[in-house]
Amino acid sequence: MSTEQPQDEDDDLRYFVRIGQTDLDGTKTVERSLSEMNGIGRRTARIVAEEADVDRKATFGRLDDDDIERVVEAVENYADEVPAWLTNHRKEYFSGETTHETGNDLSMSRRRDLNRMQMIDSYKGVRHKRGQKVRGQRTKSTGRTEGTIGVNVEEIKEAAGEEAEGEE
Repeated sequence: MSTEQPQDEDDDLRYFVRIGQTDLDGTKTVERSLSEMNGIGRRTARIVAEEADVDRKATFGRLDDDDIERVVEAVENYADEVPAWLTNHRKEYFSGETTHETGNDLSMSRRRDLNRMQMIDSYKGVRHKRGQKVRGQRTKSTGRTEGTIGVNVEEIKEAAGEEAEGEE
């Protein structure tokens, strides 16, 4: 018996599956591959696989084109299928819509929200500007960004060594 794998198993495997502007790994399971996409976690990936009627433990690159299209549609229509509390962008400031954003759209909307908070000088915006903790964490002992203030033993030893050489 040969230890080599048959060639026909690797022929139908897609190594990359593109959804939106993101390349997903086709060698992983559907659930794990979807969770690598920005805006989709493990729970959302499981719900998307269930909505698309795809086995979440199947290898993503081995799915048929129809199955992949159903997964893409499920990702795009996710906000319409689930309750509002499962989405990641509820009650958008200007339009009031609830959406679920993925990929670059998510980072753009977060940046836009942060800029708006900073421009109106809300408490959270001011904290973001200063680079401080935003959500009520303690700052007395954590989150320090300045250099450590303490004794540098190596510099003291070097200075003592130089003084000893200078005296001799």
